[in-house]
Amino acid sequence: MAAGLIHVEVVYALPRRQELVRLSLPAGATVREAVEASGLLGRYPEIDVDGPSKLGIFARLVKGDAVLRDCDRVEIYRPLIADPKAVRKKRADEGKAMKKGGGEAEG
Repeated sequence: MAAGLIHVEVVYALPRRQELVRLSLPAGATVREAVEASGLLGRYPEIDVDGPSKLGIFARLVKGDAVLRDCDRVEIYRPLIADPKAVRKKRADEGKAMKKGGGEAEG
């Protein structure tokens, strides 16, 4: 490793595949700088590091100004389509509704 450089990965998971970019950056680089250097912002306009897109390092949420260390994995998270709690509640309610009333008995 050259003096003053760190090696990181930037990943963005899509529904059917994962984009992974390996980078060498100057020591002291931030998460935002890694995302910008990755080129993913140009390929995926839905990524908004200032908006709904959340960022993480090894599944731990961080802000864009977090300083990276050598071998860190920067993750760009897509916004959730639905609230998982609401989906579970809806499924549970539907399950209860389906169990009520036996319908007509076959004779």
